[in-house]
Parts: sequence; structure tokens; C-alpha cells
Amino acid sequence: MTLPSSIASAADPYAERPAFWPRFGGWFWAAGVFVLTTVGTVMAFPPFNSAEFAYIALVPALFWAYLRPVWRLYLGTMFAAQVVVWFALLFWLHHVTWGGLVLLALFMGGLTGVWFVFARWMLPQLPGRAIPLRLLAVLALAAGWVVLEWVRGWLFSGFPWLPLAASQWQRSTILQLAAFTGAGGISFVLVMLNLGMAAFAHRLIREKPTGLNRRSQEFMLALFLLIVCMSLHVQETFNRGRFSQDFARLALVQPYVPQAVKWNPADGPAILRTLEELTLEAARTRPDLILWPEAVTPWALRGDARVQEFVESLVARADVPLVLGSIAVEGRDAADEQWFNGVMLVTPDFGLQPVYYAKRRLVPFGEFVPFRPVLGWISKFVPVGDDFVPGEDPRPLVAGLRDGTLVLGPLLCYEDIFPGLAVASVRSGSELLVVLTNNGWFGEGGAAYQHAAHSVLRAVETRRPVIRVGNGGWSGWIDEFGAVREVMTDGNDSVYFRGTRTLNLTRDVRWIDRNSFYVEHGDWFVMVCLALAAAGYALLRLAPPPAAAPRSATEVTELS
Repeated sequence: MTLPSSIASAADPYAERPAFWPRFGGWFWAAGVFVLTTVGTVMAFPPFNSAEFAYIALVPALFWAYLRPVWRLYLGTMFAAQVVVWFALLFWLHHVTWGGLVLLALFMGGLTGVWFVFARWMLPQLPGRAIPLRLLAVLALAAGWVVLEWVRGWLFSGFPWLPLAASQWQRSTILQLAAFTGAGGISFVLVMLNLGMAAFAHRLIREKPTGLNRRSQEFMLALFLLIVCMSLHVQETFNRGRFSQDFARLALVQPYVPQAVKWNPADGPAILRTLEELTLEAARTRPDLILWPEAVTPWALRGDARVQEFVESLVARADVPLVLGSIAVEGRDAADEQWFNGVMLVTPDFGLQPVYYAKRRLVPFGEFVPFRPVLGWISKFVPVGDDFVPGEDPRPLVAGLRDGTLVLGPLLCYEDIFPGLAVASVRSGSELLVVLTNNGWFGEGGAAYQHAAHSVLRAVETRRPVIRVGNGGWSGWIDEFGAVREVMTDGNDSVYFRGTRTLNLTRDVRWIDRNSFYVEHGDWFVMVCLALAAAGYALLRLAPPPAAAPRSATEVTELS
């Protein structure tokens, strides 16, 4: 079917276009949006750390949605863009598994792409609508993004890696809202800013209003939310120095054991010698406590008498308590043997303490094989033991210091990407969140920095300092307001090295024995977002349709 020239010209909002545009214009839009979305999103996150891109990365795709592009082209473009984004952000995973990288990128890209389905449906209906309905619609879209990030936290064992809020890990200006809403509130504000700018751009370029009508209420609402975040930051910045007190002096040991030799029995003695040298060096700085990273001993500390004797002897020589990650093997014989990934405390006077922390959130295919009756033919990529057993208790570890005690909330490996685990630890009385991890699996790319970004979010959410010690980095500490206070680096400013560093931690006395609103009330904001997303969708469906908007050139071509 060929449209009459009068209809075709009316459908095309531009007076002059190149001759090829009616046929290929949609593809030019797709290519431009694809490039801008992928580059902008990837640049916003570590290791690039250009956080301001998070304010605009979604704008091209949202502006395009306003123009009513062909559904198939729009969704195909956004799905492809999100898959490429996640492939690039998770590229460090190829050191472990190429197949897992591809599958995870497809899954994450597809899940994120669901949000753009609703954006494509809702945004073209907004021009000409009443202001309250337009505002509710963009709020609902921002809320939908938060809900999808929450779903990522539990679907198929959960992988809440890099929520949009994590892009701001070095910009504490916007982070303080997380103490009330969790990281979801930060993601909400960032998405609102993208929606507001897209609405403003559409109003100026396509609707072409005059006078006061140039204002975009969507943009003004987003700007108001940003100002709220900044005002919280100003308040905390003003008070931070006045209420700070010395907390603890902790020494971090970063052995940087290559993953290729970590589980090789022949290399075990050399690993122990490295730990011994670094620990005695750290002890000479007279810290209150020494920290080793996750699964640092080449054999199980609980279950291997030789390793236990070595560690206890070393701690007695250092005369400083030690907190370390190691394997615990429980059971009287092989028939009822159980393996745990744990955090343990060893003291100079009493040796290995009987109470230890067992990791609560295990890594699929690393520490256990999910759906083993179906996937039992797949082996773990960690060549240690059988399936690990998850812990169930967020119990803290209580370490005796020279001038009192320190209550530690351990988080092992990637547990700090799950906000609920940190919340449970703080509710159990933890004064300091301690992240022991091993990013040695993933090379020297962006994995360690991306991982550290989550610890920043946990610090703000719980109003507890966070100290991290990794096998090869990122090691350092973060205060209650998400400010990175110190990072272990070598002479080349790299976090990837072998060494030790002693840090003097402080804390804000206002948060001693006091919980943040988020710790007290949990994911209340997610529930609000669920209701908001549902309300926006329902009201937009029930509202009378707006006046017919002119079709874009791509839709005219499709009809032709």
C-alpha cells in the first residue's frame, strides 16, 4: 500500500529530509541510540568512573521512544545494546568462563530490556496529557527500574551486580539518600533525571512550545529529587568532622597469590611463607587487629591440624589477633563431611576460636551447583571439595582489642553486593562491616573496582564503616557516608600488588548503637516502587487516549 503524498508529508514532522531517510531513517536512529547507550552506560561504571554519564546514558533511547519508532526495531536495538553493555562490564568473567560470560550478558541484557518495553509503550502517550498523569507515568517508569534491580537480587540465586546506583560510588554527593531508601533510591533518582531530560528535549524539539510552556514538569520533578539528595549530603558534610572519633587500628595483609597456584598442594608451603612474612611485617606497626582475605590458607584451617598449628603459632609470635578467611571442614568422617567457606578469629592467648562465620550466599557453579538433580553433570570451577554448605547465621565476631572489643560483621567474597546480608549483620550488633574477598579469579581489570563500589553502598545504607581486604585488591576502608578514606596501592598507584598496610579507622559517634532508617525498615522503598509502577501502568491504560500524535518517518515507512 502506498500512502497519498499529502498524508505522507503530514506524517513527516520535518520539512526537508534526504531522499534516503524514509527508507533508512529508522536504522540511523537505531545505530545512533545503540552507540550512545552502550558507550554512556559502560563509561558510567568502574573502571572508567565517569559517573556523570549515568545522568544521561538513557536519554537517547527515551527520546527515541517518544518518537514512536517501530516496536521491533526499538526493542531489538535496546536488547542488543544492553547485552553489549553487560558483556563489556562483565568482561573480566572470561578469565573463568567464556560461556558463563555470554549467558550472563544475555540474561542481564534481556532483563534490563524488559524496562524499555514499558518505556516504549508509555512515553509516546504522554505528550498532551494532564500534568499529574505525566508525572505519575515517569515516576512509575523510574519505580519499574528499581523493581527490576530488586528482582535481579533473588532471581536464579540472585546477581544484583552493578545497580545504577553503583555508578556513583565516588560521588557521595548523591549517595546519602541510601540510608533511608537503600541503593534503590539512588537508582530511582538517576532514572528520573534521564526521564526528565528526555521529556524536556522532546518538549523543546518536537512540541516547540513558547513562553512559560517551555518548562518541563518532568524535568523539574527530577531536579527537585536531585536537590534533596544534595541537601542530605551538605548536612552530613557539615557535621562529619565534629562527631568523628578514633575507632580502631587495623592492618591489612594482601598476599596476591596467583589463582593458578592457589589450590596446588606443591605451592602451599610458599603461600604460608608469604603469609608469615607479611603478617610479621604488619605486626611491627602494632595494630589492634590483622586481617587476611578470603580462603587465604592453601588448606582448611578448621579440619587440618597442621594449618591450625601454623596459624596459631604465627599469631602468638605476632601478638596481635587475626581475622582470616579459610575453609572449615566439619564432620566425623567422609560420609557426613560438610564444607563451609568461613571467617575465623585467632587470638594470641587462646588460638583458633570455636565460633566462626559461615558464608550465607554461595557462588553458583563456584561453591555449589544449583539444581544439582538436573545439572549434576556440571562441575564447579573451584577445585576444592564438594558442594559447600551455606551458613544461616549473621552472627558477628567479637575481637578483643587493647582498649575494649570490636564487633565485626563479616561478609565473604561477593556477599557485599547483597544489601540484605549487610543489614542482617548490623541488626545483629556489628559495629564494623568486614569484607574478605578474593578477586584473583578475574585478572587485573575492572572487577575489583566494581566490587568495591558495592561496599560503598553498604556503608551508606547501614551507616557503618566498611573495611575490605582482597587477595590482590581492592583493599581499604570506607566511612559511614560512603567516602573512600584509604586504598592500598603500590608505587604505581595500582591496587594489584603484594603487601601490607595499617589503617587508622574513625567513626561518627552519632551512629554508635544506632541503626539507619534503611536498616530498621528494610526494602520498604521497593514495595512503594511496586505500587507506584502498578498504579502508573493501570491509570495510563484507563485514561482517555491523547489526541493523535503525528507518526514518525519510520512508522510511515512501515505502513507503506
